[in-house]
Amino acid sequence: MLGNALNARLDDLLAADDAVRVGRYPGIKPGRQPVHTVYVPADQYHHGTVGEWGEAAIESLEEFGPVPGFSGAEWDELEPLVHDKLNAEPIEDLRIDFEDGYGNRPDEVEDEHVILAAQAMSASHADRSAPLAIGVRIKSLERSTRARAVRSLDLFLDRLLKPGTGLPDRPGNSGIPAGFRITLPKVSSVVQVAAMVELCSALELEYGLADGLLRFEIQVEMPQSILGPDGAATVAQMIHSSAGRCAGLHFGTYDYTAAVGIAAAFQNSEHPAADHAKQVMQVAAAGTGIHLSDGSTNIVPVGDVDAVRSAWQLHARLVRRSLERGFYQGWDLHPAQLPSRYAATFAFYRSGLSAAVERLQRYLSRSTSGIMDEPATAQALARYLSRGLDCGAFDENVLAEAVPANGGPLDRNLLDRLSQGR
Repeated sequence: MLGNALNARLDDLLAADDAVRVGRYPGIKPGRQPVHTVYVPADQYHHGTVGEWGEAAIESLEEFGPVPGFSGAEWDELEPLVHDKLNAEPIEDLRIDFEDGYGNRPDEVEDEHVILAAQAMSASHADRSAPLAIGVRIKSLERSTRARAVRSLDLFLDRLLKPGTGLPDRPGNSGIPAGFRITLPKVSSVVQVAAMVELCSALELEYGLADGLLRFEIQVEMPQSILGPDGAATVAQMIHSSAGRCAGLHFGTYDYTAAVGIAAAFQNSEHPAADHAKQVMQVAAAGTGIHLSDGSTNIVPVGDVDAVRSAWQLHARLVRRSLERGFYQGWDLHPAQLPSRYAATFAFYRSGLSAAVERLQRYLSRSTSGIMDEPATAQALARYLSRGLDCGAFDENVLAEAVPANGGPLDRNLLDRLSQGR
């Protein structure tokens, strides 16, 4: 029999590797991931934006509904859920956009919009009308827009953190909203990520914020962020050069497909070039706890009934496609996209509810009949059910009703523990 001495030598040999692996790949982090990010140009964002988007989405649904692609019985279940969502939480994550959706303005004009946006964010948090998560998309750190990006973010935080803004003043937080994110677009090198880390650190020092409080999302919309000149997957290096500040990878459908030479008529999230980039992102982010987000479709539901329903059908299908491929978040650019976003998302989680519960119950009971799942699959099943609860596809009563008569209790606490591999 091998003795304890060998185990001790192996522990010594692998100690550093163990520590590096745990640091780089901490696994799924607790907390809710939004199902989408809504991008609103900075000059259009104001205190009532979230409520207005919800109202506009409901009007669109009532005028042009139902959303195509669902059977009559399925839509009868989905419609009240979608209405409730649009009333209670029409936007889960909002990004005030100072980049492509905003364009280039004179400095004094952008400064004014930065100040107004910060004041509006403060007001929405003061009266609790803000969404689950919110943030800003600055311009890129490329030479031509770098100074403007820094200036806008600095001015935004300066006005957001002024006394009397209405945000809670907590030690180490000083008024930064929970779930605040900075989106960094057109990232093409690891050095730009390192520069963003330095910028965040400088801003935390300037405004007395806790170290590591400011986190950012990397927009993957340049080919160089997928494959570097050395043949390495640049996005993986970006993640591990972010000093733990990278909160997500967001795919930029149109910038990326245009940059790799796809003709405009064929630029979409289903193109093989887009799928390749997203698969690289997925592998790079696996085990890191970083959220992935698919991009948008620029076909928005406006016009006559045929145009709206056609756009809804396309959007719903693309949302479902992303969900099936492990991208649980995407971009929405117009209020009328919210009905198809939520209808497709709710249908995805509800359609798999019974099967997921049954498989999880079989795993928990250690049944040897049917499918024999591994712990990693049980973790994925629990996370799937948790995501369904998070977004409102079903509640805990519906979850309990899906448990077989001979099954044990299945509640949120148990799902959370299983999701973390405990």
